Amino acid sequence: QVQLVESGGGLVQPGESLRLSCVVSGTLFSLYDMAWYRHAPGNRRDLVADISTTGTTNYADSVKGRFTISRDNGQSTMYLQMNNLKPEDSAIYYCNAKSSAKVDYWGQGTQVTVSS
Repeated sequence: QVQLVESGGGLVQPGESLRLSCVVSGTLFSLYDMAWYRHAPGNRRDLVADISTTGTTNYADSVKGRFTISRDNGQSTMYLQMNNLKPEDSAIYYCNAKSSAKVDYWGQGTQVTVSS
């Protein structure tokens, strides 16, 4: 059974940083394209960043230059380093894994709140 567990969320002030982690178990992590999504109240769930099995990355325009996605296949873990956080980054952040058969798996989410 594929399981994704996020951690690292919290309450920070504008301009501060957080690092989110997503640990994947129950499968061979290296075979999955991975992504971070976020969902703020009243909005749809939006893609923040993704990273392919080969390490190719892609970012939403709103986070380019501030967020960095990475993966450690040996630790079956994906990361999202978030710098210079803004109030509009506040949301629940979800980890996503997509198999080669295009099946999606989701974590339970971790809350990020940016407020002074």
